[in-house]
Amino acid sequence: MDFTSIDFETANRQTHSACSVAMTIVRNSEIVDEYYSLIQPETWFDRINTRIHGIQENDVIDAPKFPEVWRDLQQFFSADQLVVAHNMPFDKRILSGTLSHYGLMIPDFRTLCTVRSSRALLKSLPNHKLNTVADYYGIQLNHHHALDDARACAKILLNQEHEFGPSSLTRFIK
Repeated sequence: MDFTSIDFETANRQTHSACSVAMTIVRNSEIVDEYYSLIQPETWFDRINTRIHGIQENDVIDAPKFPEVWRDLQQFFSADQLVVAHNMPFDKRILSGTLSHYGLMIPDFRTLCTVRSSRALLKSLPNHKLNTVADYYGIQLNHHHALDDARACAKILLNQEHEFGPSSLTRFIK
């Protein structure tokens, strides 16, 4: 499988408040590269979000703004690319909201949500949160750190490919 897993952390509930992003790049079912960046979201930080991921306003004072980060990311978002996330609706909403906020074009790309694949394939789990599915597969996770979350998502999909076969995952691609 070839895909890129992505994860965002946000400063608040606004869809353009991305304060960190990470990607794990998979080629031929092997992790070949990773990317992580803090982002200056140009908005306020909600203490609830900070409590979840630990990123504070002081951490991003000198971080690049999203348009600078997007220059590194955009090559992984095209019609022939598969982008994966654990809870894809959230990450796609943050990507779209942030791109719109800066007047940047929202690309078309294929998606797969590992929450959906996990619900369908791993029915015996008590829930399908990232940490639960990661535990099931023995994946170490520093939950709510974007790079750890993106890496865990990639490893979950690779484990599902190994356990159930690649053809069993095509029905989850949108």
